Amino acid sequence: MSLDLVARLPEPWQAVLAPHLDAERTRALGEFVAAEYETQTVYPPVEDLFTAYRLCPPEQTRVLILGQDPYHGAGQAHGLSFSVRAGNRVPPSLRNVFKEISADVGAGMPKVGDLTPWAEQGVLLLNAVMTVRAAKPASHAKKGWEEFTDATINAVNELDGRVVFMLWGSYARKKAALVTNPQHVVLEAGHPSPMNPAGFLGTRPFSACNKALADAGREPIDWSLPPAA
Repeated sequence: MSLDLVARLPEPWQAVLAPHLDAERTRALGEFVAAEYETQTVYPPVEDLFTAYRLCPPEQTRVLILGQDPYHGAGQAHGLSFSVRAGNRVPPSLRNVFKEISADVGAGMPKVGDLTPWAEQGVLLLNAVMTVRAAKPASHAKKGWEEFTDATINAVNELDGRVVFMLWGSYARKKAALVTNPQHVVLEAGHPSPMNPAGFLGTRPFSACNKALADAGREPIDWSLPPAA
């Protein structure tokens, strides 16, 4: 059995991604992912695999935030980088993201970590590796997802309107080399993990992002999130 990954994408993403994907490698990735879902506990659930693409069509994409691996605990990952379903505690890295938003643009500290409202505004919350075995971080690294998500970055790089690429941490920052379109803006910073005591807090990426969007005549992002119900 195989998952036809391209067919699971929304049609607008199929159209812009196809030229950047190697068909054979994508097929092999689909076979690997299907076998993992059949024989292991894998996150996110398969129906949430492409949530980021479903909520943020290419023509609406204004920001790309690159994560690395989905959360590997039950009920956390739902297809958006850094985001957790409502009902989960806010993970430490995301808590630092919220601290920086509060300091940077004055938004209140959210009580929930569901970043769906960002995705719906045009923030593509992309993980470099899009699946993971339960309790085994990085277990699906170097299986083909990296090529798939590099293709996504290449496709976004070709979009007409300005996109701000927010790249946090050494892994994400390597992807700056893929952003060659001069109209786009790359904002690099350290990873927001508490294990990285310097390099993220104080970088003010959210106001810088909105300024870059406004300079190109694009609507800024409302980074505030609703409090817990």
